Amino acid sequence: MPEIGCLGDVVFEVSEKTVRTLKNMQWSGSARYAAHQRACGNTLTEFTGLGPDGFTFELDLLAQLGTNPMEDITRLWGYERSGQPVPLTIGTHAYGRYRWSVTSHKTKIQATDAAGDIIYATVSVTLQEYLRG
Repeated sequence: MPEIGCLGDVVFEVSEKTVRTLKNMQWSGSARYAAHQRACGNTLTEFTGLGPDGFTFELDLLAQLGTNPMEDITRLWGYERSGQPVPLTIGTHAYGRYRWSVTSHKTKIQATDAAGDIIYATVSVTLQEYLRG
């Protein structure tokens, strides 16, 4: 099966039986600065370091394309609730300097079956870089 990448145990893939792909990916970073007030002069800014990188994406989960939406949602929810940092790989590139923490997710339930089980959902995931101490 052609793997596109993974976030921990959530595998992004495309095959004749399963489609689980990312969309609207964004990778962000930031720098930190301190502002020092000086008497009768301009404020002096000082670079104090880097903030953790962020990564966001959406994941369409559709039962007709071979996924079990609730399984994947529960797995992502588990990473978020446990604080377990996981690796993020897309294509041949491992993103970040170590691992990522799932800081939040939003699940838009697009469709359910007659029993009310989710058959199509779009999950928006927000990650924060997790570095070794």
